[in-house]
Amino acid sequence: MGFLSRLQEDISTVRTHDPAARGSVEVALVYSGLHAVWAHRVAHRMWRHDRLRTPARVLSQVARAMTGVEIHPGATIGRRFFIDHGMGVVIGETAEIGDDVMLYHGVTLGGRSLEKTKRHPTLRDGVVVGAGAKILGPVEIGEGTAVGANAVVVKDTPANAIATGIPATYRLRHSEQENKPLVDPAEYVDPALWI
Repeated sequence: MGFLSRLQEDISTVRTHDPAARGSVEVALVYSGLHAVWAHRVAHRMWRHDRLRTPARVLSQVARAMTGVEIHPGATIGRRFFIDHGMGVVIGETAEIGDDVMLYHGVTLGGRSLEKTKRHPTLRDGVVVGAGAKILGPVEIGEGTAVGANAVVVKDTPANAIATGIPATYRLRHSEQENKPLVDPAEYVDPALWI
């Protein structure tokens, strides 16, 4: 995928996830989560070259100061990743994030070990993580799972689950109603039309 195609995909992702997004120019100019992802892409490319690791860290810290989102340049992030509201998000060095993942503000993908090994979470495709949630250690969050706001996840979670609580427990989704769309139409449709 080319550079411009990727930028267009990123902007389209924001517009898909955020009903407040009024246009592509606005999204490109004012969405701090998007800016953090763009800066991360550059820093991650630098990180893959040993001699550029320090400049990659400098870039990630500049992006953190500008956006309020800290993404270590070593983290691996898939396509169509969206950070809504951005502020206070922390993504550790060995974190792995799949495609179509969405994080809300205040999310931490952190470690629980000081060893130089895989110590941060893996989020599979389609995961949504609620505001203030903490996912700690080398745990895996299965495809299509939703992590509730302020949950603290320290164990693996299977695909298509809902994880809530401190420490988080999970249950599998049981009905179509639990597989809500990205934006719930009920929030934006006149109640008189619900019939």
